[in-house]
Amino acid sequence: MRRSSKKPGGLKIRVLILAIDRDDDFGVKAGVKGPVIGRDACVDAALKLSLADPEDSDANVVYAAVKLYGELKESGEFDDVEVAIITGHRDVGVKSDLELTRQLDMILEKFPADGVIPVTDGAEDEQIFPIITSRLPIISSRRVVVKQSEGIETTYYIIYRYIKEILSDPEAAKVFLGIPGLILLLYGIARLISIRYPQSVNIISATVTGTILFLVGAYFFTKGFRVRFSIRETVTKQFIPLISFIAGFLIMAAGAINVYLYLESIAERMLGFLPGTDLLQVLIYINAINTPFVMGLSVMILGKVIQAYMKKDHHLWYYVSGILILPAFWITIDLTTRYAMSIIVLSEFEVFKKALIAVVDLIVSVLIGMYLKEKIRGWEKVEAGTGSEGV
Repeated sequence: MRRSSKKPGGLKIRVLILAIDRDDDFGVKAGVKGPVIGRDACVDAALKLSLADPEDSDANVVYAAVKLYGELKESGEFDDVEVAIITGHRDVGVKSDLELTRQLDMILEKFPADGVIPVTDGAEDEQIFPIITSRLPIISSRRVVVKQSEGIETTYYIIYRYIKEILSDPEAAKVFLGIPGLILLLYGIARLISIRYPQSVNIISATVTGTILFLVGAYFFTKGFRVRFSIRETVTKQFIPLISFIAGFLIMAAGAINVYLYLESIAERMLGFLPGTDLLQVLIYINAINTPFVMGLSVMILGKVIQAYMKKDHHLWYYVSGILILPAFWITIDLTTRYAMSIIVLSEFEVFKKALIAVVDLIVSVLIGMYLKEKIRGWEKVEAGTGSEGV
């Protein structure tokens, strides 16, 4: 243990005055590599940075550290005093802090100080104080404020930090930059189009507004319900289900349009007269689109069945059960809508026969699903071990 004597006027210890450049302006702008140790070397480094960028405050930090070094040397309060500069990394964060730690350890090997006085130009450099205190105690600290008040410097750092986090985080950037950028882009295009076609300003404005609301609403919907959709992943790994989904959707859309166009003739065929209320029209419409809806749904699930079989996906039993249960689903919609329109009564034999078919279909689909689940139990291990690619 070092023994130190006391003289009137102060405590006798070795003190390191440390100028901190966390974002490595010395290296990037002036080509000075840290650590820099000694008064003359620090002044030379500060002079190089001042010539490279006269407005950089890090040079003033070094000048302030050298000035403090001279004052403490002259006062004789400490056994020994040294001044040094540590420079971090342009990528402020883990990289810069690791580099600052490495340089501080190098300085302490050459000058084993008992305490340190950090000199900084703002809140950003002061973020490494916990790292410094893990090596040696901080006796005091100095903050050099150049051309602006301390509050402005701190506020600037806080704003800069949050903007940088937003830009570096892809999800946050989509919300704070992507969506406003999309809105400005669409409105800019609309304004350019309206110059060429001034008579269609209202149509263009309504189209752009609807597009923006649709896209923004779709984005927030997918994020709110955690719906993950990747075009590249869907095309490469889910090609067959994608094609079947499009085909099933087209079947549903074609059926819905066809029923809408011929709703009156369908109503006359079912009821013998035109529906007099909106509720009756809705019930007829639901009953009429039942068949194309179930057909489209079966095509969608069939694509999942084919994909699962080709990839040996153990969820095959689930998809097969789903497609087998669709007849029961069709019968349920048909019976409930006809009963609501008073076309049938529950006592009719036809109703009992259809309900029985639905129940049998439900039982058969469950039994087949259970059988397939046991039959393909080994597929789960194959899938986990190989990680097969999409078709």
